[in-house]
Amino acid sequence: MRSANRLVAQVLEALEDAVTPGVTTAELDTLAERLVRDGGAVPAFKGYRGFPATLCTSVNSEVVHGIPSRKRMLVDGDIVSIDIGVKLDGFFGDSAVTVAVGQVPERTQALLRVTRESLEQGISQVKVGGRLSDISHAVQHWVEAHGFSVVREFVGHGIGEQLHEEPPIPNFGSPGRGPKLAAGMVLAIEPMVAMGRPEVRVLGDGWTAMTRDGSLAAHFEHTVAVGEDGPVILTARAETSEAASVAR
Repeated sequence: MRSANRLVAQVLEALEDAVTPGVTTAELDTLAERLVRDGGAVPAFKGYRGFPATLCTSVNSEVVHGIPSRKRMLVDGDIVSIDIGVKLDGFFGDSAVTVAVGQVPERTQALLRVTRESLEQGISQVKVGGRLSDISHAVQHWVEAHGFSVVREFVGHGIGEQLHEEPPIPNFGSPGRGPKLAAGMVLAIEPMVAMGRPEVRVLGDGWTAMTRDGSLAAHFEHTVAVGEDGPVILTARAETSEAASVAR
């Protein structure tokens, strides 16, 4: 699965660089699809249960599954979650990052930092013989210790020859429960965190989920293999290589 996930990481790096005031989410989607297909892969989300795009682009209070649009121009102070999956040589890769557009307030910066750190906390629990809920508990503990809320309606998942496989991976729960982790398992771990209340609602497009109270939300995701010696972050980007080595 390394090849598919390496491509995901490379595309996300390019997309992060492309996030500037004035760009539309549709332009990001067009760039993403070109890079995915140039890499010999196909977009995993496009056509999945009818989803119309390569990316999920979720802006500000949108949590996940936002649909790219030519009408959605990013402006200074926005945050945008970019979620991408690909299929390459029969295997899937999946990763997400939330990016600040221009300058954002300090509390918004904290939301992004804590969500990213909660992902790192979850990844640190990926070890042979550990329990699945150890990951969930680590995420929840970190998020709530910093005054934010874990969105509960959406969860991470196993990944491999299918985009979504068993087991589901909640971002909350008590430790020491669920399946034991075994070498070779691959997990898509993806904290979704709200600045305010955790409840969400889905818009009329049938996809876009946003916080009920209109508070900002952030989303980070890595595809992680259970290695004999600890976690292997298959979607690690340049800025996350240090976190990967710490987690291992």
